[in-house]
Amino acid sequence: MIAAPVAAIPNVADVVVLSKARLKAKLWVQATLRTCMVQEMTATIVHKGDEDAGAVLIKQNLLGAGFCILTQIRSVDGELVWLRATGQDPVPESMADDYIVRQRRRDRDLWVIEIEDRQGRLPFETPVRD
Repeated sequence: MIAAPVAAIPNVADVVVLSKARLKAKLWVQATLRTCMVQEMTATIVHKGDEDAGAVLIKQNLLGAGFCILTQIRSVDGELVWLRATGQDPVPESMADDYIVRQRRRDRDLWVIEIEDRQGRLPFETPVRD
């Protein structure tokens, strides 16, 4: 048996790739609620998820014009974007709630925030895709 020279064994520090630091879900949710308040939008936590790493759904209440569900995804470039999970057009609240129930069955750590704004404003600058 031939032993590999020590120089041929990779250094763990050279192999490990550190990922970008992630903001804890609870802190992101709290910041979003605060931003909504400052921008005079009503926002509430509908479902509380995992405080550290729970994903977030936004239930956008257009106050009479219907509802949109937004879910956060990564684009092909790796950038965080929001996707209109219920489609481009607003849907009735029952359809929005059905979507949330299905997602919560799959992911018990999921946060759901409802934001009420007749104009459809959102408290963040992250792009929204259809």
